[in-house]
Amino acid sequence: MARRLTIDIWSDVMCPWCLVGYGKLQKGLALLDGEIEADIRWHAFELNPDMPAEGEERSAHIARKYGRTLEQARGVQDQMRTAAQDAGVSLDYSGDGDPPPAMMWNTFDAHKLLVWALESTGPEAQNRLKLALFDAHFGQRRNLGDHDVLVDIAVGAGLDREAAAAALASNELAAHVRAEEQAAYDMNITGVPAMLIEGKYLIPGAQEPEVYANALRRVAVKVGA
Repeated sequence: MARRLTIDIWSDVMCPWCLVGYGKLQKGLALLDGEIEADIRWHAFELNPDMPAEGEERSAHIARKYGRTLEQARGVQDQMRTAAQDAGVSLDYSGDGDPPPAMMWNTFDAHKLLVWALESTGPEAQNRLKLALFDAHFGQRRNLGDHDVLVDIAVGAGLDREAAAAALASNELAAHVRAEEQAAYDMNITGVPAMLIEGKYLIPGAQEPEVYANALRRVAVKVGA
């Protein structure tokens, strides 16, 4: 029988390395060939908590935030695209027609939806929603700061429309998001993805599949899963 481990991932849906890390984690689990299975839970981390409602064009954002030229910023995105392909995921536009501008959005409300999905429906449904949000951002270039868009994404992931809309209006869920962000701060998490296995063992950044597989094996032995 496969051993089950819990993996808590602090992440932002704007973060390409978070999608890359997830893809590499899945490859790492595949290397274990049923030896270990994972219950994945996503937690809030805002890369740009001060992002205004109108958003910011992606290349301009990277150039401004990291002090690079637009050409350098586009080169960084090319490197990320290659890393994504290697991880078995995609950062490329897959919608119809000419692609709209690639934007960065405020993700606080998206995190509220993710908290709600985990609390109300469980980790499997939350994971579906997280992947749908990744696809909406990278693959469809939708505005993840727009409540109507977020509700449509939730419905597409199999969640209830009215409950999703209520979640976006919830002050309690907003407080929960802040608590998750504080938990990341308390653990000295300054970048994402950050994966915490069984609440004890932290793996920072997007690692190679073999790194994840070896780490999960070691943790399974330590905790006697």
